[in-house]
Amino acid sequence: MTKPILPGEVAAAVVNPAAYGAWDPLHEQLAWARANVPLGIAENHDHDPFWLVTRHADIMAISRDPQRFANGIRPTVLTNRDGEALARAATPNNDGHLIRSLVQMDAPDHMKYRLLTQSWFMPKNLKIVEERIRQIARETVDHMLETGGTCDFARDVAAHYPLRVIMDILGVPPEDEPRMLMLTQQLFGPTDPELNRSREAITSAEQAIAMLNYVIADFENYFGTLTADRRANPREDIATVIANAMVGGEQIPDRELAGYYMIIATAGHDTTSASTAGAIMELAKNPALFERFRSATSDKAGLIEEAIRWTTPVQHFMRSARQDVEIGGQTIREGDWLMLNYVSGNRDEDVFGDPFAFDPDREKNQQIAFGFGAHVCLGQHLARMEMRILMEELLPRLKSLDLAGAPARVESVFVGGLKRLPIRFEAA
Repeated sequence: MTKPILPGEVAAAVVNPAAYGAWDPLHEQLAWARANVPLGIAENHDHDPFWLVTRHADIMAISRDPQRFANGIRPTVLTNRDGEALARAATPNNDGHLIRSLVQMDAPDHMKYRLLTQSWFMPKNLKIVEERIRQIARETVDHMLETGGTCDFARDVAAHYPLRVIMDILGVPPEDEPRMLMLTQQLFGPTDPELNRSREAITSAEQAIAMLNYVIADFENYFGTLTADRRANPREDIATVIANAMVGGEQIPDRELAGYYMIIATAGHDTTSASTAGAIMELAKNPALFERFRSATSDKAGLIEEAIRWTTPVQHFMRSARQDVEIGGQTIREGDWLMLNYVSGNRDEDVFGDPFAFDPDREKNQQIAFGFGAHVCLGQHLARMEMRILMEELLPRLKSLDLAGAPARVESVFVGGLKRLPIRFEAA
């Protein structure tokens, strides 16, 4: 069977950071792919060919089958050919993973490591920290209202609130939060010249790998010091759990230790920031929705779930086929590389009625922004709780809300969302 090849413009869009920043033209390309070549090969000059998985059902099928679709064989984030070669040359066992966290692990390691902190992020245990999160939300709202009626919500509010929450849970002191925010933006936004370490456009794999290695080294140095402290002075925080955890009767190796801290410290706030800003943008654009949800008695669950679908902060992950397998009517061969494009899956017309409408009243919102299966996001329940609490504390205290300028998205193929959201508001 001949493999279906995607048109060049589709293949180019899904690897282009600027396309994710522009957003709407990207959706046009993905909608075409879903309708015409929902599972096809993307060929680009700088990348090895990979399968672009655009349909919700196919993404789900692959995600629930970690035995046949692996995370650890090749990069889990799209990497060009030169970048992967450089990463393999610089990593233990030439595995190509600059960071080895839960995301890069397969069985049996994945579950062994996941179970170390999983209970911390379950709804029952999160109730213990709910009041502390509400306190942080109130302080955040107070600070916003003190700005005098205008602010950049993405930068001034959405970026800092979940950061404060996860750092509090992790055990990072407030004075170190700016450093964590900066490093997170540099790690997830290396292709965005407004966010990356050099503040310049990255033009080569050598530049990208070198910059990422500097960022990772900063994280490793910081968390190395934190580990030593928590081993000497244990506390009731996740840093203490990670620092003193045992896997196979031994302490976690340094590489995996750093990766564990990094995935919690970065994904634990950046993706929630994006969805929170996405919700506020839509409320600012729709006065009727704003009036409805500013009521203290309104149920915010539908708003939150739709904002997560609408924003889709984690835009893709890659998988590698362990063996030949049939998916979506196509034969995937052992060794093939696949992009699970969550941006596309969350606009799938077969799953979401009127997918390009922001609709908090969807009867069953099957968004897959948190992933699915064994690698479903560890912090999904915390993210929903944080968003709910902030909306409960913020919206009733506003009389009006609208845009004060054009929003701007991060230029990144991996983690996206709004980097600017100028708003105008009046306190109630």
